[in-house]
Amino acid sequence: MTPLHERHCSPPAQDLQPLDSGQVREYLAMLHDDWRVNETYDHISREFRFTNFHETMAFINAMAWIAHREDHHPDFCAGYRQCRITFTTHAIGGLSINDFICAARIDRLVDGDA
Repeated sequence: MTPLHERHCSPPAQDLQPLDSGQVREYLAMLHDDWRVNETYDHISREFRFTNFHETMAFINAMAWIAHREDHHPDFCAGYRQCRITFTTHAIGGLSINDFICAARIDRLVDGDA
């Protein structure tokens, strides 16, 4: 199987269903351990910490570039030295493979091999 960070997002088909909890757990295991799924299995999130505002903003700009290139955009909340990212596929009301692809690409920004 192609690693998640090497895959690309595709527009969700009209009949696409959200991933079930088993699929979510399978894909979650392929991401950094800091990613969390919510209790209804329809969002994943991770909080990133930085040493200063400049690093936070550099990360946000790099994350935005990934989201733009993949045409799959997270919700995020940022502060002086932190950023929390949340992925869900709004079009299907839950998680899709696209959420995990983007999360894996973002992991590489911070955790190496970007």
